[in-house]
Amino acid sequence: MLWGTENQHPHIDQLAKRGLVFRDAHTTASTCTPSRYSIFTGEYNWRRKGTGIATGDAGMVIRPEQFTMADMFKAAGYTTGAIGKWHLGLGDRQGSQDWNGFITPGPADIGFDYSFLAATGDRVPCVWVENQRVANYDPLAPIAVSYKDPFPGEPLGKDHPELLTKLKPSENHGHNQAIVNGISRIGYMKGGGTALWQDEFIADTIAARAVHFIKSNARKGFFLYVGTNDIHVPRYPHPRFAGKSGMGFRGDAILQFDWTVGTIVKALEELQLLDNTLIILSSDNGPVIDDGYQDKAEALLGDHKPWGPLHVRGGKYSNFEAGTRVPFIVSWPWQVKPGISDALFSQVDLLASFAALTGQQSTLPRPVDSQDQLSALLGSDKKDGSIS
Repeated sequence: MLWGTENQHPHIDQLAKRGLVFRDAHTTASTCTPSRYSIFTGEYNWRRKGTGIATGDAGMVIRPEQFTMADMFKAAGYTTGAIGKWHLGLGDRQGSQDWNGFITPGPADIGFDYSFLAATGDRVPCVWVENQRVANYDPLAPIAVSYKDPFPGEPLGKDHPELLTKLKPSENHGHNQAIVNGISRIGYMKGGGTALWQDEFIADTIAARAVHFIKSNARKGFFLYVGTNDIHVPRYPHPRFAGKSGMGFRGDAILQFDWTVGTIVKALEELQLLDNTLIILSSDNGPVIDDGYQDKAEALLGDHKPWGPLHVRGGKYSNFEAGTRVPFIVSWPWQVKPGISDALFSQVDLLASFAALTGQQSTLPRPVDSQDQLSALLGSDKKDGSIS
């Protein structure tokens, strides 16, 4: 959801029209790894060391012994899935993963029945990991990853700009190391072969996997986390969206994100599940324009203000409100009336609220930071400052 009108996003607009739109919803941090940690664990990220922005070879930030949202839904009888951008680490500790075999611990150890994940688009390794093994693994191109030293003979973006055929890095962001798919990344990598993703197909892959999971579990209750790479960097949308927004790759990626939302909603409609499916659309931090690549995002921004009325200061990485206040739409036609909510809501409270919804309050660990704010989440309490 955008504050401006320059981009067209009909699927998100429709979701908002039939749902509840929060004007005062927040993450627990202004960057992705810590805020996602809080969503899944119901614990403030600052309570735990190692919840800063994770490297691509980080160990599991959420440990197997921790209780998670996926654990709670499994206890309630739901099939659980995680698809898309993860950025919460895999394996036991940094650099310990066997990218050429089974990676453990992983999402299955924190409650997910199915997972199809990427660490994050701008960091190596640039491969999908399905159920803790590299998808489409190429035995002729074994994978090696390092966040310390480059691999001899492997070109780097900072040394070979002529090989950056799709995107070039901005200065001072560090996205100038290993080159994959004509784009330089953070970190060093070699190998991968046919397992390497093509950035222009990331959204298609996420949408297809999400729809397949939904169809496979249509006769069951399911909980599905979908993390898109839009509009996270690198923004390199599919050709069918390229040049369509008038706002460069960033605007085109927003169109692509809207298409992803529409694709998932359409699948639910076709399966006659939409009315009784609770959908939450949100972000993991506030907006940023230049986040690592020369995609003309700032030059083509025009009068659009992704921060809305908070544009005077702050954004992603900032402690000011623009870094943590995020779009938040709740759609559940059978239970949630359309409208606007001024209730103050924090994503850390999703775990306890879902536990109350599914009758799983007794499964929650004690103490837990997450509080039951189900009345606010479902719209029966829309007042400003509803959280005590």
